[in-house]
Amino acid sequence: MTAERDALKDAFLRGAGLGEARRAPLAGDASTRSYERLFLPDGSRRIFMDQPPVESAACPAEADAQTRRALGYNALARLAAGRVDAFVAVAGWLNRAGLSAPRIEAFDVDQGLAVMEDLGDNLFGPRLAAGADEAQLYEAAIDALVRMQSTPVPERLGAEAGLDWPLLTYDALALQTGADILPEWLPALRPQVRIDAAALSDWEALWRPILARGEAGASVFCHRDYHAENLIWLPDREGPARVGMVDFQDAVLAHPAWDVSMLLHDARRDVSPALSERMLQLYLDRSRYAGDLPFVADFHALGALNICRIIGVFARLVRRDGRPKYEAFLPRMWGYLDRCLADPGLADLRVWLDACVPAEARR
Repeated sequence: MTAERDALKDAFLRGAGLGEARRAPLAGDASTRSYERLFLPDGSRRIFMDQPPVESAACPAEADAQTRRALGYNALARLAAGRVDAFVAVAGWLNRAGLSAPRIEAFDVDQGLAVMEDLGDNLFGPRLAAGADEAQLYEAAIDALVRMQSTPVPERLGAEAGLDWPLLTYDALALQTGADILPEWLPALRPQVRIDAAALSDWEALWRPILARGEAGASVFCHRDYHAENLIWLPDREGPARVGMVDFQDAVLAHPAWDVSMLLHDARRDVSPALSERMLQLYLDRSRYAGDLPFVADFHALGALNICRIIGVFARLVRRDGRPKYEAFLPRMWGYLDRCLADPGLADLRVWLDACVPAEARR
């Protein structure tokens, strides 16, 4: 961190009336953000988010495919590029929907800084590792997801904070961008993988009908990274608000199966077939959207796409970014992919993977 950035952060905190807070760094993730916990003289706590404006541009609402390709990966994938206004706008909508996101107390969009409510450290992941009731937490996560998906959402968010953030559709181009990370980066990590021009053309053709289904079903608010490390247990709250949410700035309008896949195909912890089937059925019983779609088939198809995307992202994190810890998650993702590929509708995708990704590369 540069001295200039440090001075800017100090000035921001003073301007927010928090100059006397004691600051302690928090563990980061795979993003360009960093966090600190603020300890105030009155004994209360806040979270301080630092998101330097270093990423490629977010996707303008009106951008066509050519413009998105020119702008780069964030625009192609319809990611928020770490924008603080995205975080603030989405947090406000989630709270108004009766869900629990950190309430924002101060922010500076241009500098990429924000101070927010501290929802605590009671993340689902560590709680589950310590033996918490798995069914209780996952059922609560399903209930929060159903609330999130059943609440009407405008095309633009953030008006109450003086912002104007578009909720873009997770469309075919964005979905294809995610799927294509696997053939781009897995061969760099696993030399046994052989994907020539013909195989790449087949890969794109295999996904085309699934992309169309994903875009056609894009009808609900989608957190996009809805898994146990981004959910916080808040037992003193009621109903869906017991599930605190973070890391939601990349939210889009998407097919309802996407967040269900993120929850039940969790890269960082094993979700057993029995729990996955139970929670999927619970979602089908409680969601008013599931009956309007061939949901189980879409869950498998879009789940397979999501898993392939994550495998590619982890390969990229290891090879390009020098983050070897993500390699340990790959066997789990291949296991989830095998579950999805058991769907007869994905037989051709299974044949492609068998031909191009040998068993020894799926580890």
